[in-house]
Amino acid sequence: MAQNGIRISLTLFATTGFALLALTLVLGPKPAAAASHREAPRISLDPPADITDFFLFRSYEPARQDKVILIMNVFPGGEPASGPNYFTFDPNVLYAFHIDNDRDGKAEDVSFEFRFRTEIRGLVNQFNLFVSYVGCGVRAPPCATPLPPITSLDGPGSEGLGLRQRYSVIMVRGGHRQKLAEGLIAVPSNVGPSTTPGYDALAAQGVYKLPNDIRVFAGQRGDPFYIDLGATFDTLNFRRNPPLLTPAEDSNDDVNPFGIDTIGSSNVQTIALEVPASLLTVDRKGASETGQPKLGAYASTSRRKVTVLRDPMRNDEEDEDEVSKNAGPWVQIQRLANPLVNEAIIGTDDKDRWNATEPEEERQFLDYYLNPRLALALQLVFGVPAATSGRQDLVDLLLKYEPGDKRLSELLRVDLRTPPTPLAAQRRMTALATPPDPAGWPNGRRPRDDVTDIAVRVVGGPNYVAARAGDGVNKNFRPLTATFPFLATPQVGRDRVHQNPPAGP
Repeated sequence: MAQNGIRISLTLFATTGFALLALTLVLGPKPAAAASHREAPRISLDPPADITDFFLFRSYEPARQDKVILIMNVFPGGEPASGPNYFTFDPNVLYAFHIDNDRDGKAEDVSFEFRFRTEIRGLVNQFNLFVSYVGCGVRAPPCATPLPPITSLDGPGSEGLGLRQRYSVIMVRGGHRQKLAEGLIAVPSNVGPSTTPGYDALAAQGVYKLPNDIRVFAGQRGDPFYIDLGATFDTLNFRRNPPLLTPAEDSNDDVNPFGIDTIGSSNVQTIALEVPASLLTVDRKGASETGQPKLGAYASTSRRKVTVLRDPMRNDEEDEDEVSKNAGPWVQIQRLANPLVNEAIIGTDDKDRWNATEPEEERQFLDYYLNPRLALALQLVFGVPAATSGRQDLVDLLLKYEPGDKRLSELLRVDLRTPPTPLAAQRRMTALATPPDPAGWPNGRRPRDDVTDIAVRVVGGPNYVAARAGDGVNKNFRPLTATFPFLATPQVGRDRVHQNPPAGP
């Protein structure tokens, strides 16, 4: 399984890398490149379908630990002050989670589909306004004509919610499609204290209880991914030379020792789902009772095969507000399971093709795992030996449930037998931490997990493990929550300041 896979890798590093340790400490390798959220050429042109992160873990919310959490974030780099058209989900995109519960590598056993539709309503529709949201709450000076601020998703208090999205949720199991919900309302952007005062209370209204003790949320959240993105893609121009981490800097403390979190100041569009483990397992038993506790999963976005743009001068369309007609089967345009695979493992020439393939078709990309280009780049740039070839450990870690499996499938895997770790006790370096925290990536993935530093060390090899290589960003400056949907309150549009958060000391 994935958890064993990383331990196998680290044991290998400790054994084969001992002779290289002295060289590492002298030369001081720099950290490696990591996720930008815009990882493939074509999907970077389609933000509402661009998945930034996928999370899969046993809930660590008190009294909800028998539940499994799936979270998909889309729309990278959401500028909080992006009016008058703030961020929404695309009604022409099918958003989906896919689960493999029998370990055959095909995530077709259970799936959840989400479709959105947009409506123009309220004061915006009544007065044909030029903005999506309007309200007059806390402001100085006060509004001359009082306008009710947006304090509700529906009914009184929602008059200013002019552009509103509703969505449906469908569960597919064994070929049977069950509509779990219709007409749920997505939480709008965090515009500011005049328009959306009391935003946390507004967002809490977007957590819906569905049949079978399922909960769902769709709307804006703060981007949980943390990385010094600017330094990473300035050809690894990091902010310390050499950027070796001291033991204190590599701890679990909530400090960023020398990096700047350039992602956390953005917002994302989030779909979060909480499902009882018994609805996902093959024998329909809970996390502690099931005989097959290992699940594999991925998130995907798809578009219809055919899109026809309408002539705006013609008035014979069924719906004159539509700008396009979509038909044909759904075509997958992006997938995401383990973090950083497309960004740091798959070559640029194959990134878009990789997005369109199914996880069980991963054998065609095997060379990228056996001979990781990221490790080669580290070695070429810094002159420090990296594990550049013969990386069967990466294949076992990312593409298999067990090292002996014959089928290769790129899925994010979680062992439900592993108890969840409360948020306050979580270790960002998971299995690499001291003491280790086995409930984090690659045993599923939680928002707290520092996947950038973990990936750099494991892919780079023994030198990078020994040197505790990392980007110097150990936390997102927006605090996570310990309750569903777990991600931070989004940045406020009105108070957005175009200045990077300060680096650590």
